[in-house]
Amino acid sequence: MPRSNAFKSHLKLHIVVFIWGFTAILGDVISLEAISLVWNRILIALVVLLGYILIKKIPLKIDAKTLAIFSVAGMLITAHWITFFHAIKISNVSVTLVCMSSGAFFASLLEPIFYKRKLLIHEVVLGLIVIGAIAMVFSLRIDFLWGIITALTSALLAALFSIINGKMAHKNESETITFYELLAGWLSICVVLLFTGDLNFSILPQSQSDWLYLLILGTICTAYPFIESVRVMKLLSPFTVILSINMEPVYGIILAYFLLGDDEKMSPAFYTGALLIIGTLFANAWFSKRLVSNKKPDPLL
Repeated sequence: MPRSNAFKSHLKLHIVVFIWGFTAILGDVISLEAISLVWNRILIALVVLLGYILIKKIPLKIDAKTLAIFSVAGMLITAHWITFFHAIKISNVSVTLVCMSSGAFFASLLEPIFYKRKLLIHEVVLGLIVIGAIAMVFSLRIDFLWGIITALTSALLAALFSIINGKMAHKNESETITFYELLAGWLSICVVLLFTGDLNFSILPQSQSDWLYLLILGTICTAYPFIESVRVMKLLSPFTVILSINMEPVYGIILAYFLLGDDEKMSPAFYTGALLIIGTLFANAWFSKRLVSNKKPDPLL
């Protein structure tokens, strides 16, 4: 790939990751409860994505088994978003993003089960470091206990979603996968709200600022980065993508520090724990890169 195209791809990827980091800020300033916030977010993203699919004439036909798998994945990502935003509401952005950083290590523990491979020593060691760092953060802010537990649950759900999606991504168009997953997630929220009696006009934003922030969240922070990230991932190596995505909590914590005031200003020990967690993400990416580069080519290929 020409150097200019590589630079543009790297820049676009970091813009996407920066936008993902900004998502947490929007979750904090939108006054809706987490489940209402996610219901509106998915609905807006669905409308935008469907328009894109119709313009590009992307096929949506899939078989029943695939639809069932996409539906499970859609409910997982929806539960992830709800717990993510709820964690922000009951703690803050910085604590939530630090705990969300553990998602990569939940994935490293779950992947051997789903892909039937051996558990790697470096993943176990780095995972223990992450647990220790999170314990450090927890011990410093005991008042954020439920926020930390909720955020860790969200990270686990995100890991499960990523693994399921990873097994299905090569079989279907990315836009088709996302459409059915978002649709299944949105319908699952509708069912829950229907049974609780909360499926009414109160779920809609009640202020102009909430409408504005939700439109930004559903379009710029959901539909756009998805489409752009798919394009970029076709041009960059998986190692580059993983390394860049690890910057999401960094961007989010920095944005929260400057945009959300004193509630996001934590102690030096908190940031030490956060840096330790983020450092393990980069270390894991480095070990993964070495394993791939040292792997001998398959003689059958």
